[in-house]
Amino acid sequence: MLKQRILTAVILIPVALYAVFLLPLWGFSLFIQAVLMLGAWEWAPLMGLTKTRSRIAYTAGIGIIIGALSLAVPFEHLWQAGTLNNIIYATIAAGGVWWVCALALVVNYPSSRRMWSRTRSIVGIFGMLIFVPTWAALVTVRSINIDVQPYFGGWVVLFILLLVWAADVGAYFAGVRYGRNKMMPAVSPGKTMEGLCGGVTLAFIVMMVVSHWTQIPADQFTGYYLTGLFTVVASVFGDLNESMFKRSAGVKDSGSILPGHGGILDRIDSLTAAVPVFTLAYLEFLR
Repeated sequence: MLKQRILTAVILIPVALYAVFLLPLWGFSLFIQAVLMLGAWEWAPLMGLTKTRSRIAYTAGIGIIIGALSLAVPFEHLWQAGTLNNIIYATIAAGGVWWVCALALVVNYPSSRRMWSRTRSIVGIFGMLIFVPTWAALVTVRSINIDVQPYFGGWVVLFILLLVWAADVGAYFAGVRYGRNKMMPAVSPGKTMEGLCGGVTLAFIVMMVVSHWTQIPADQFTGYYLTGLFTVVASVFGDLNESMFKRSAGVKDSGSILPGHGGILDRIDSLTAAVPVFTLAYLEFLR
């Protein structure tokens, strides 16, 4: 299993880096849209849609919404005089509101299950609030200062990925070595408080290295570290959120498209929470 995970990662990481740095913004947007539509395909069974036709309809619906947004707000109009377009900002903010609600659902699981387990449509709306703001946030981040510094946004996207990966890796090894106290056993029995601390610690090490390397101004330290902290905590609850819905649906992995990793959704669950939260914090503290 570990060998499969490493082999899959070796293949996926260059693909991700190519998309982040070498694709034009419209190509990056289409790439992210395709990945999120694969995630939507895997989300559909979590809302009770098992027939191929129903899953295609839901996946297409997510794709249509993202496509409509990209047409409504052309890439050259994402930023006007340094201000993010109101439609895109509102989309990302809706994602931020969703993750606050998701936090409450996760913390109160399984009693919170009564609020959504009987209605397919509400779980579908939850999916829309996960996938669409993620697209909007990633395109926003990738487009930061794109006219002056074409690769700046790509480096910021990479920074987010590094935070999420560090939180995941740190949590895994700290949990294996020191894990004793379960964090939320009803949602994800394998996660521990020690793992959470390990993940946050490694992510902070990444933040310190990046801060030193890029020479973050001293007057931005507070905003920089708060943005990173919010992003890491959001990534943890993005993972727990998917675990909650999978547990409710009786599903172990969202799919099997990635050998050793499960489905696409299993790989991007943390990112779908981290990216909108990072973007909102960046706009508030660092822009």
